[in-house]
Amino acid sequence: MSKPTWIDPYAGNILTQDLGPILSREQALAKLRFVPALHGDMTGVPKHIRLHMLIAVRDFHLPSLEGARVLETTDLVMRQGYRYRDPAVAATWSVVSNDPLAALRPRAPAMAAVVVGHSGTGKTVAIHKAFDCYGRQVIVHPSFPRLKGNHYQMVHLSVDVPPSGREVDLAANMMIGWDDAVARALPDQVRRFAASLAKERRDGTKMMDEWRQVAVAHFLGCLHLDEVQNFFKIPSLERRRKSKVGKTGKAEDNEMPLELSIIEDKALKGVLTLANTGLPLMISGTPDGVGALTKRLSNVQRFVASGYHKMSEFLSATDLFFIVFMDRLGKFQYVVKRLTIDNELRALVFTLTAGIQRLIVALWIAAHRVAFERKEDSLTLDDFKKAASTYLAPVAPAVAALLSKDPQRMRLYEDLMPRDDGYWITFWAGISSL
Repeated sequence: MSKPTWIDPYAGNILTQDLGPILSREQALAKLRFVPALHGDMTGVPKHIRLHMLIAVRDFHLPSLEGARVLETTDLVMRQGYRYRDPAVAATWSVVSNDPLAALRPRAPAMAAVVVGHSGTGKTVAIHKAFDCYGRQVIVHPSFPRLKGNHYQMVHLSVDVPPSGREVDLAANMMIGWDDAVARALPDQVRRFAASLAKERRDGTKMMDEWRQVAVAHFLGCLHLDEVQNFFKIPSLERRRKSKVGKTGKAEDNEMPLELSIIEDKALKGVLTLANTGLPLMISGTPDGVGALTKRLSNVQRFVASGYHKMSEFLSATDLFFIVFMDRLGKFQYVVKRLTIDNELRALVFTLTAGIQRLIVALWIAAHRVAFERKEDSLTLDDFKKAASTYLAPVAPAVAALLSKDPQRMRLYEDLMPRDDGYWITFWAGISSL
């Protein structure tokens, strides 16, 4: 019996030919996984050398099932977006050239998805890891339909929504991100947005429109907007603490949470325009920010048309994935006398981190650095306790709030949990060098 012949749903489309194969669930999990090189016996290895080995643990990534689903969604968003923008089709070029008649033709359905989760649960990493599976961010085609010479294709672009929440700053971030990506792939290429970024007085709407035209012309596969909570003003910590509690005092009787106020309408309208244009979007942010975004925009379905993914912290010390995660992480010990990865250690790590993956890795590194300060070349439970009470002390209130499962306390969570960069800066500043 002959083997079945699989049909490539995107065959003949130049935009998908260099994206690599469509991965199965098992292939996706294998592709997303990254484990640094393991080292053997540490006897005789100086501690200052081990310190440099230790830092590689930051790259450790064991994908969850939801992480694999994010990759599947990203691939759907990108490839389906390209299906509707095949450059071999004449109608595609009427959109690229801003033909007024193009607006009268049926448009591609919105290709967009949302990834939500508390800080440190891996939502941004999941999208970046998915993007990495394509190998190249910029693909140069020696020949291209209806064009003379070569033409580059931007496969993906990840941009942070600026802390200001303003359209002009978002447009600037998008322009800088685009020029940087092109410069890495094509060092001799002129920075396309240099002139616009050099202006003293910037017009955010014009900048967004200019960026959109370039993105359409170079067939951007997927735009990732991260930290969407920055579009909104979060009520002050004091106001949230003063929020009233129902008569019974129980969390479920609390009044409605304080609304997040939008910073600038133009910024959100600009994002909606991108979705309407047909540019595929991946949006990520914290629960409060994503919730506010979906409430504010009338066409919510546009942003969840292709998927809605919640990246969760580990739920308990007996969570099967948490056990696997800890067992794999436990192989990275840079001491002579290694610590057994057992239920007691797993329970302690969960209690000290509330199951937040980034905090678990940070605690693992910090515990080693505490251990390096002792004469005995070992790793102990006390090293984890001391690391949590010193280096991870700034996140202790957030950890306690998550462990409590009390919505009233968790309402304060995002204000207490530092952002990625700020957290790591504080983390390393608090650790003396050996």
